[in-house]
Amino acid sequence: MPRRTGRPSYLAKPPAPRDRRRKVLLAGTTAALVLVIGLLGGFIGYAVGRPSEFDQSIAAIREAEARRDVQQIIELTEMARRTGDQLSPILRAIESDAAAGRTPDSSQAQKWQQTMRQLTEQFANPPSGSTATNVARGGLRNAVEQAAVAVDAAALATAGPEAARKEQLALARRQATLAITNWSVAATQLDQINIDAGQGHQHVHLETGKEDGAFTHDGAAEGSGG
Repeated sequence: MPRRTGRPSYLAKPPAPRDRRRKVLLAGTTAALVLVIGLLGGFIGYAVGRPSEFDQSIAAIREAEARRDVQQIIELTEMARRTGDQLSPILRAIESDAAAGRTPDSSQAQKWQQTMRQLTEQFANPPSGSTATNVARGGLRNAVEQAAVAVDAAALATAGPEAARKEQLALARRQATLAITNWSVAATQLDQINIDAGQGHQHVHLETGKEDGAFTHDGAAEGSGG
């Protein structure tokens, strides 16, 4: 039989105590490292997922701007209604007089001019709002200024030579028509931004009858669609 070499397993030397301590220490270190990595990963995930103070500040600014714009839209709509109530009868009278070849009374023309100065002053130093609100405000202002030119043309007809009155009245009528058309575009814009702001349909179109090229309101109920 071949001769066996080596020592029986029961005679193998047991591991030294130092080796056992080393293994225990290594296992403990590994567990601690895993715990630290897990905690670090959780902290990073929390820090990344949690909104920063900068993000919160931006959100607060945007919310404040949205509230400000809604308030500006409400105030602009109220002003447009008041302005339209005063503007409509003046433009109707100018168109009617011009169509009939009738020169308005000079005192009446002076009252119109005074009213137009007041209406124009309302748009001085406008507040800064969103682009959509600024567009609506600018359109209304332009329409009022155009109407003021129509009134001035009508006033000139009352004071100028009779031979030129027909042409001056025709010019006043054209200016009045342009004012109505410009107002209708701005009123449509104002209606839309009211809907976008949750105020529903708000119609501030002038009560002057249907003009060629002028927009009319859509017929929706006031306040609906908000």
